[in-house]
Amino acid sequence: MSLRQMEYFLTVVEESSFTRAAELLHVTQPALSHQIKALEKSVGGALLERMTRGVGLTPMGRAFLPHAELAVRSAARAQRAARAAAGAEGGELHIAAMHAVAVGLLPEVFARWRRAHPGVRLLLHEYGTTEQLEEQVERGVADLAIGPRPLHWTGAVTGVGEEEIVLAVPFDDGLAGRTRVELGELAELAWVRCAMEPVVHGRRFLDWACAQAGFSPRTAVWTEHTSTAVRMAAAGVGIAAAPAHVVRGAVGEDCAVLSVEPAWRRELTVFTRSEPAGVLGAFVRTVTEVLAVHTR
Repeated sequence: MSLRQMEYFLTVVEESSFTRAAELLHVTQPALSHQIKALEKSVGGALLERMTRGVGLTPMGRAFLPHAELAVRSAARAQRAARAAAGAEGGELHIAAMHAVAVGLLPEVFARWRRAHPGVRLLLHEYGTTEQLEEQVERGVADLAIGPRPLHWTGAVTGVGEEEIVLAVPFDDGLAGRTRVELGELAELAWVRCAMEPVVHGRRFLDWACAQAGFSPRTAVWTEHTSTAVRMAAAGVGIAAAPAHVVRGAVGEDCAVLSVEPAWRRELTVFTRSEPAGVLGAFVRTVTEVLAVHTR
């Protein structure tokens, strides 16, 4: 069994076709079929079956698939890690981030990084929860993740700063002339909520925070993304809570921003499978520098 055979197997599965897989792999179809048969012989049974509409997995193939994916990704990750540790130009970094971090913080991080390291390509993967970030780094999809401190991560975690969660309201709202507000003052107002809202003590953050202030938030709209919630707030749909770097930097030009008293703050981290060194370490330092500017 070879890594190349597993790569061939994965390509056939992704394309559901030997013909298309052979074209993508730049090999002849007979050569591809030969390698798949050799792989099946080494594992002791059929992994693929030809169907009326393409190629499907056998029960043995379904069991083999996640392990083949991990093996191929681990090999790619090992190559990236070696190049990153050596500071090699021409390499690449796969970065997993929360959507709000990607929208509000990473444009400045990436711009600064590209000026200093133009030969290292960056590939961004966006997710909605910290648990998804952990999974993607564990599976080798990403070399590092940026988000709140993970709860179950056993690898390296580096604190890079903190973000403040602020409130967005329209410029013509009665609260727009203020800079701070106590949460209890908002009990009668409507909220624009986001599906990516973190969970605190088993409850969505806003539900938990408002309960501490003695009320339940009245939800006007649910959105999928933080940036959408801020735009909705700017249009007057309701109040939205979002990281300050999203509201003030990326999508909040058309709304007023208020801090909550006492302030809502949470730590941001970068987490990796091992201690970040070389290019990985340089990227962590870049994130730290940009966050320091945002939180002054």
